[in-house]
Amino acid sequence: MKREDLTEKLLDIKREKGWSWKHVCEKIGGYSEVLIVGAILGQMKLTKPQAANAAELFGLSKAETTMLNETPMRGMPMPPTDPLIYRFYELVMVNGPAWKALIEEEYGDGIMSAIDFDMVMERLPNPKGDRVKITMSGKFLPYKYYGASGNVPEYGFKEE
Repeated sequence: MKREDLTEKLLDIKREKGWSWKHVCEKIGGYSEVLIVGAILGQMKLTKPQAANAAELFGLSKAETTMLNETPMRGMPMPPTDPLIYRFYELVMVNGPAWKALIEEEYGDGIMSAIDFDMVMERLPNPKGDRVKITMSGKFLPYKYYGASGNVPEYGFKEE
């Protein structure tokens, strides 16, 4: 079985049972809804205890349970074609250069980690139409300047 096949099986069971993502996440437990849903969709991995919870919930075989605990091949073809996902891509294309400039001015030469990372999604009621609030928090990782010698900093730094 390929990981994509397991994803389709899990989605079929979720549909057949009429479960919400909130229900699935509560039963698996342990992490944010974004991470758990990402794991069900094949983009993240579950811990062994979480995979066991998912196996019990979905009635999975040992091999399928093990697959949920394996590191997946992440990502998708670019640019994305789904309109909602494409809007996130568009956000990065349009705002990415400004985010980069502001992060580098504040922290120095480096990146925001997508591995040491947290994300929370909230619904904000609004009379003109509810709003989606996504808060992302990633560890700042300075670039390492290999071969640094003398008084030159080894890691990305904010020059004064």
